[in-house]
Amino acid sequence: METIGLIISCMISLSLILYLTSRKKKTQLQKIFIIDVILLFFCCFLMLAQKHLCNYFHINPIIFEWFIYIPSSFLPVAVFFTGLIFANTKIRFKKKYILIFIIPILSLILLWTNDLHHLFYVNYSTNLNDTITGSYLPIHNVYGYLLYAIGLTYLLKYAIKNSGIFSRQAILFIIATLMPITVNILGSLHIIPMSIYITPICFTFTILLLATAIFKFSFVNTTPIALQRVVDRISDSYVVLNEDNKITDFNVTFLHTFSLKSIDIRNTSIFDWNKVKYLPNLKEILQKASVSSKVVTFEVHMTSIKKYFNVEVSSIVNKNVFLGSLILFKDITQHMEDLETIKENQDMLVERERFASLGQMIGGIAHNLKTPIMSIAGAVEALNDLIKEYDISIGDPEVTNDDHHDIAKDMSSWVSKIKIHTSYMSDVITAVKGQAVTSNDSVDNFTIDELVKRVSILMKHELKHSLVELNSDIKIAPEFTLHGDVNALVQVINNLISNAIQSYGGTPDNVIDLVIDKDKSSNSLVISIKDYGAGIPLDVQDKLFKEMITTKGKNGTGLGLFMSYSNIKAKFNGSITFTSELGKGSIFSIILPL
Repeated sequence: METIGLIISCMISLSLILYLTSRKKKTQLQKIFIIDVILLFFCCFLMLAQKHLCNYFHINPIIFEWFIYIPSSFLPVAVFFTGLIFANTKIRFKKKYILIFIIPILSLILLWTNDLHHLFYVNYSTNLNDTITGSYLPIHNVYGYLLYAIGLTYLLKYAIKNSGIFSRQAILFIIATLMPITVNILGSLHIIPMSIYITPICFTFTILLLATAIFKFSFVNTTPIALQRVVDRISDSYVVLNEDNKITDFNVTFLHTFSLKSIDIRNTSIFDWNKVKYLPNLKEILQKASVSSKVVTFEVHMTSIKKYFNVEVSSIVNKNVFLGSLILFKDITQHMEDLETIKENQDMLVERERFASLGQMIGGIAHNLKTPIMSIAGAVEALNDLIKEYDISIGDPEVTNDDHHDIAKDMSSWVSKIKIHTSYMSDVITAVKGQAVTSNDSVDNFTIDELVKRVSILMKHELKHSLVELNSDIKIAPEFTLHGDVNALVQVINNLISNAIQSYGGTPDNVIDLVIDKDKSSNSLVISIKDYGAGIPLDVQDKLFKEMITTKGKNGTGLGLFMSYSNIKAKFNGSITFTSELGKGSIFSIILPL
């Protein structure tokens, strides 16, 4: 029976070796399992040779024992690492693991030199009942069983943890663990006759059961049932890749979202997936993820299924060992559609605000152009009188050359006045056109003088109508040049000045200070608009620049300050700050980095 058992054990071990080595790419668990089976095969094969060749060739059985103990001493070590790798999926060999090999190596040395000290065997026999052990052999046995126990405990613990105590995998692990322990206890208590050949036979069936549990049922990839149900119910899709970027796990949401079947994608490369074309630079991202713990996030629009996703790629690491990658697809389609709706509504509000501003501007334009037009008309009349006078004087002997020069001087004076007025009108038209015409961002160089001139022209009518005076305090050279969209900056300053005017509630004879200066500490230009009006309520202060809020009731949209802050942030990389005190006024400061 022992012979048959050993032959069967050899055949089972050899079959497992051939099966496991036939796989092209082997995981760390498969590699350590191959080592387990190879050690077990040689152990059984050498014991079979010992049983039948010793008597036939009259060889001392202990000579075979010298070779049998090579695989049998290291098999507990291999089982220990099998359990450790199983629990962690993958491990990195550390220097401290070398200590585990000390006892097996010492055992072999003491066995091979047993005749000198008899620490291993006092009397050796293939029948355990006739064997007299030395003082060291119990240490060797306890150490081996301890490693077996730790390795099998890892296997059993994570089997129950991952799939439950009543799962097929866990039951196989329990049977595999109890079989050699039960046989050895019964043999040690002399309940059943036992020779040295029983242990490897038992371990062969243990290894067979472990192999079935791990590889047939794909136990390593098993997810706890409760957890799997949870992740299948979440709205986000996920896919798990191993270190070779093959798909090993996913949730039902992933299958439904992309109209996939489990059998078509499991254990296939992520790069064979037809939607991978929407994931730019995925190969580089996965490569970075394997050496970094950073999460890479990007947005994609998968036009074929009309969905937007926020994609997160992160590495799966356990104890500094890279195991694979996790790709999470957060469906943001509804969010993007909502943003588009908000943008459309915002564009409508912007247009409404712009037309309201244009309405106020038209009154200012009429007032600004009325005076120079009347002055030009008066100059034209004066020139007509001079022309008539000059025409009559031609041929008049009483008109001297000095008289001709006086007429020409008067004409030149009126022409100069016309040029001044037309230049002013040109400035008005330029300033108004910049604010009224919608076009792409006009990014160019402009001077402080040009900025202040445009602000003064556009705000002149509103200031005069409100009986508010604008005091400009320019503490920087007028020719100092800025780069950016001058129209946007003018619009922001005008909006802040309009708000300052309204802070007085219509009371006349008030002032607003416009101060432009450099802040050397932050290397920035600061444009401040200060009023001495009502101030801003505390509940409104907390919301300024964060949302569209107004203190003007139905007469305001709350868009002015919100868009002003957005413009300064987007077009100048700057910011707007403010301080305000009820009853004492407010100061708004535009900060532009230089």
